Amino acid sequence: MGRGGVTAVSGASGLARSTIARALVELDDEPLEPGRVRAEGGGRKRAVELDPGLCDELDRLVDPDSRGDPMSPLRWTTKSTRQLAETLSGQGHETSHTRVAELLHELGYSLQSNTKVVEGAQDPDRNAQFGYINEQVRRHLRRGEPVLSVDTKKKELIGNYKNSGQEWRPSHSPREVNTYDFIDKTAGKAIPYGIYDVKHNRGFVSVGIDADTAAFAVAALRSWWRIEGAKAYPRSRRLLICADAGGSNGYRVRQWKIELARLAEEEGISITVCHFPPGTSKWNKIEHRLFSAISTNWRGQPLTSHEVVVNLIGSTTTRTGLTVKAKLDSRSYPKGVKYSKKQVEALPIEPHDFHGEWNYTVRSATTTRVITT
Repeated sequence: MGRGGVTAVSGASGLARSTIARALVELDDEPLEPGRVRAEGGGRKRAVELDPGLCDELDRLVDPDSRGDPMSPLRWTTKSTRQLAETLSGQGHETSHTRVAELLHELGYSLQSNTKVVEGAQDPDRNAQFGYINEQVRRHLRRGEPVLSVDTKKKELIGNYKNSGQEWRPSHSPREVNTYDFIDKTAGKAIPYGIYDVKHNRGFVSVGIDADTAAFAVAALRSWWRIEGAKAYPRSRRLLICADAGGSNGYRVRQWKIELARLAEEEGISITVCHFPPGTSKWNKIEHRLFSAISTNWRGQPLTSHEVVVNLIGSTTTRTGLTVKAKLDSRSYPKGVKYSKKQVEALPIEPHDFHGEWNYTVRSATTTRVITT
């Protein structure tokens, strides 16, 4: 177009004269490789190229312990991307929180929660006890005898309190519950003591209203035997209980053994108990076979009454065939009931050869005189 051509094209296209001038230069250059839109090396440089020390400093801030820098400015603060970006900028590494997030992913970091895997000090016979429990379970199952996993589920406040989890409701209409979880002394708490039948994949939960004592725990076992156990195992006069090392059914609780002896005498059965080693309660089958299903079933549901608790527990099922029966135990179980070591030693309890404090069998015998003296 000759002189004035750039001005004419600028007026017709709306492009700046400088842009058209650069385009004319590009037309005279060698063509780019297929798929490229700019020459190699073109475009804005990455922050890590302009600031080579940025990644190293970010890595040091995020993980000061492993880098041996306990004096890091973020040693005792929440390491959010904005906080990291501000700290880096203050050290002369200008960056944004979005760039920090990208760099963290490139460095192999991700947001993670704590994981409970450190069990602390372990008994030297921990694994051997697990093996012993498994052998006892197999032996009782081969003989067609009941194998029970027992424990107390977390106590629950009764009232219009928030319950973890979510439920389907009309949009923008969440269930309104109390702001604070102050206990209602009139309504009290629900104390679910669970019994899981390993063979039949069936749960039984006694919901108490008073206290989680050994007497309450054995009362739940008595209810299970009379309501379900004796019918499900009509020919069996022996049963195996797998229990935690602590709590109301702990191996050091004298009342637990006293009440078991009373139950064995009343029903004419022998009760073998195997306790999990201290600190290993998560391996108790009832935790992931029964209690987890109950928590899933009542998620997002305020436990407004003991009746609601019993109904929600009793309606719990799983795709693997779990069914649950629940009953309310409104009786009182006083705390602080004490028994002497001599009374326990007089009971018809046979310690096993391997860790007799963890593994023992309560025989059916006359124990009324021992218990009441």
